[in-house]
Amino acid sequence: MATLLPPSRAQALPPLPSFALWALGFRPFYLAASVYASLSIVLWVAQYAGWLPARFARLPLWHGHEMLFGYALAVIAGFLFTAGRNWTNQPTPTGKPLAALVLLWLAGRVLMLTPWPLAAALVNVAFPLAVAAALARPLLASRNRRNYFFVPLLVLVGCAVAAMHLAWAGAFAWPPRASLQVGLDVVLFIVAVMGGRVIPMFTNNGIPGLAATRVPWLEKLALGSVLALLVADLAGAPATAIAVIAPVAAVAHAARLWLWQPWRTLSTPLVWVLHASYAWIVVHLALRTAAAVGAVPESAAVHALTIGAIGGMTIGMMTRTAKGHTARPLVADRYEVACYLLVQGAAIVRVLGATGAVDAYVTTLVVAGVCWSSAFALYAVRYWPVLSRPRLDGKPG
Repeated sequence: MATLLPPSRAQALPPLPSFALWALGFRPFYLAASVYASLSIVLWVAQYAGWLPARFARLPLWHGHEMLFGYALAVIAGFLFTAGRNWTNQPTPTGKPLAALVLLWLAGRVLMLTPWPLAAALVNVAFPLAVAAALARPLLASRNRRNYFFVPLLVLVGCAVAAMHLAWAGAFAWPPRASLQVGLDVVLFIVAVMGGRVIPMFTNNGIPGLAATRVPWLEKLALGSVLALLVADLAGAPATAIAVIAPVAAVAHAARLWLWQPWRTLSTPLVWVLHASYAWIVVHLALRTAAAVGAVPESAAVHALTIGAIGGMTIGMMTRTAKGHTARPLVADRYEVACYLLVQGAAIVRVLGATGAVDAYVTTLVVAGVCWSSAFALYAVRYWPVLSRPRLDGKPG
């Protein structure tokens, strides 16, 4: 009688597919966000400069809505689905469910350019709620209480989107810009939380002998001050309240960053980009204080946060986490450094233009837009093979 030999481990495991875009959340969302970040800013700059019809974007504040609730939310979704699996050892959306979420996000971007505001509202509100539900499942299954707060924050984003669309429709007495401010406060809090977790860790891992530290009371003050700003903006607090809260927050975040020793990171691009981007939070809070007392336009504070902090932190995390989760060396090449410098340059030019430090406002807007779009176009081209192919070590994900 013939003896059946047990299959080898290699034979027992099914081969990994050659196309891995739907294998984990960061893959499609990072790619889609980078393509959209590049194309949408080109279109908006062209419209602002008069090269496209004034009503190309049918809704007012389209640019702010799309950068916050389109681009930034896509990166956050990709990051949370990826980190959530590590936090909980539970599955997060992959395959068809992940593709469905990406299509929902994409539908929101397309509908914002159509004459169907109700459809745009429904889809754009549904996306953060769907992400919240998908993240809640692994968090609750593992009782990962430390990260429960992400779920209500995503629900709050959905409410801000709903309020903005209802205000556009004239059905809700709420200034649309207030929705953007609440959304910015939520994203600022997420960036501050995750920055506090990963920047000291990545700094100590990437630079031998550097001891980036965290002080518990300072951590509470830094995060609590951002929450205080969020509450003040939700309540429609007067500028005097912002002028009291924002400088406290600026000092707390500056002290937090000082403990991470950013001046020692300049030779390690994967690390310094996170420090430089976090420094923009301090700039944002300082400019928000100045704006509250009428010293600078509010736009300067907004763009220090959106381009400098959010744009810089996302491009830094999109490169680092994509490398780490595809088993590639954690070393930035010249293309990635170019992405970092272009985003930082965009922030500097845009903020200077907004403050009035440079007279040629439209020129600064165009230059900043070109820098931003170039950075994310370069990321999309360079990271398409990284995000669409399996891990180098053969593991799933």
